[in-house]
Amino acid sequence: MVKKFLISIVAVALFFAAVMAFWSHQPIIDSAHAPIDFSIKAGSGVRSSTEQIAAAGIPVNPGLLEILARLTGKGGKLKVGNYELKPGTTPLALINQLTRGEFAQESLSIIEGWTFRQMRQAVAAHPALKHDTAGLSDKEVLEKITSDFKAPEGLFFPDTYLFAKGASDLQIYKQAHALMLKRLNDEWARRDPSVPYKSPYEALIMASIVEKETGVSSERDMVAAVFVNRLKHGMLLQTDPTVIYGMGDKFKGNIRKRDLTTDTPYNTYTRPGLPPTPIALPGSASLMAALNPAKSDVLYFVSRGNGTSEFNNNLNDHNRAVNKYQR
Repeated sequence: MVKKFLISIVAVALFFAAVMAFWSHQPIIDSAHAPIDFSIKAGSGVRSSTEQIAAAGIPVNPGLLEILARLTGKGGKLKVGNYELKPGTTPLALINQLTRGEFAQESLSIIEGWTFRQMRQAVAAHPALKHDTAGLSDKEVLEKITSDFKAPEGLFFPDTYLFAKGASDLQIYKQAHALMLKRLNDEWARRDPSVPYKSPYEALIMASIVEKETGVSSERDMVAAVFVNRLKHGMLLQTDPTVIYGMGDKFKGNIRKRDLTTDTPYNTYTRPGLPPTPIALPGSASLMAALNPAKSDVLYFVSRGNGTSEFNNNLNDHNRAVNKYQR
């Protein structure tokens, strides 16, 4: 009798194991179903976690999911956070996802040449971020990231950043700032020893000017050469993008002669040297060009109207180019 009872128990256990094995490898939602977002709150145990999953609208039995987590030895390893259940995910794959902390991924692209204002607008508009910087001034945002700089412009590297749904927007700012410092310092270490910058920050300012002045990527090093040579000769940089930046909201799309003569800290027609801060977020190519400009004696360039420029090393040739392409 006991033997039959034991055999029955073993048979039931084997049947249950077979059912669990089959169930654990079946898709929770099929390929036609939209992904389902769900969250595991901090302090949740395995039972609470599986109940939260079911409560989020995921069609899975929380009791079976809990048993599966315990049978696989992962019941105490589930990570809190925001997740996304994708079509075709099985219960076993879901447990593995929770164990590895494979959170729902979002992305945000910061574009080369954007100003910090434009970056803040893009960050503020992203619906998957937690907006901890909302209502903060630019200075207050910067203070939460670093105390080494007085102005945020140019300090964030343009790139595409991945983050978990619900992540703080400060994470984006910190990542972008850390990456900019790394790229800047790497290029500074490889710089042409003849460049006239006193610090990496001055190189960053120049890179931002190159970023805004370059219509064709292949001309970046020549554009940088123009401004580096002008600095070395004590000439005014005379670059329109700095004037436009200094005008702020007063700029309405066209730069006029009186704008070039109206003094601001960023007017490189009225003030010598570099402006006080970068004027945009430069990318890698502009950083490289600013620190390793072309070996050339050019001092002037003018747009040909097709995106490319003509470069010259004397004013007479430059004026002829201006008459040819601009007047």
